[in-house]
Amino acid sequence: MEYTAFARTWFLDPKKPALGRYPSLLDDDEKLPALEASLEDIGEYQRRLWANGRKALLLVIHGPDTSGKDSLIRTLATYADPAGFHAWSFSRPTATESAHDFLWRVTPLLPAYGQMVAFNRSHHEAVIAERVWPVRAEETYDWQARYRAIRDFEQHLVSEGTFVVKVWLNLSEDEHKRRLLKRLDKPRKRWKFDRSDIEGWKLRDKYQAYAEEALAATHSNEAPWFIVPGDRKSEARAVVAALVAEVLKQLAPDYPEEHPDVLEEYRTLLAENGVE
Repeated sequence: MEYTAFARTWFLDPKKPALGRYPSLLDDDEKLPALEASLEDIGEYQRRLWANGRKALLLVIHGPDTSGKDSLIRTLATYADPAGFHAWSFSRPTATESAHDFLWRVTPLLPAYGQMVAFNRSHHEAVIAERVWPVRAEETYDWQARYRAIRDFEQHLVSEGTFVVKVWLNLSEDEHKRRLLKRLDKPRKRWKFDRSDIEGWKLRDKYQAYAEEALAATHSNEAPWFIVPGDRKSEARAVVAALVAEVLKQLAPDYPEEHPDVLEEYRTLLAENGVE
């Protein structure tokens, strides 16, 4: 995958994984691609991806609670064809899931060729959130082995034609707090609030530290992490939509070529039945 200078602007630098080094808010005069144009491109090129049925796109969206993952995915799906687009959300592993290898629960939900799939959180939860809230005895974990497994897993996907785009929505501490409080103030958001949100806020520093280590350890040329400013949802949506559109254009630049013999037979059949 060849990324433009715009896309590379948001690349994680594995040597500088501290999320505080990356912006959570852009300057007011910074120009971003028009969101509507990017969404229209996503709709068009996602259909081409579906029509060709030879490549796939896995979009991984991560970030702390309230970082806007749900609304971002809804925005990206604005013009997507539901036949070829699906979204899945991952939370704490169930008893059944934790009784298997940590990649077991995501594997059946990977995109088929021709599909674009968005993960709201993903297998990376197994090296971030699961370090903060373990689902089994901590001494049984081998984090370095999990990092290697993720890298190998994603490189395998890319080698088989499923491209992986991973986005971290970089939310500042102040904005994180403001959004948590906003959930209490608005009835339509209050249902989202859970006691785990309070615990997550208390453990924010630990969560961020584990996230920084995991992002650096699982970043690769084949499946890079993009660190996207998250304090303004409009900025995050514009950046991610442009990234997704850029990838889709490379995966499916054209519709499949028509077969001339089939077209001619089709025209003949219509003519025989009086259709002009």
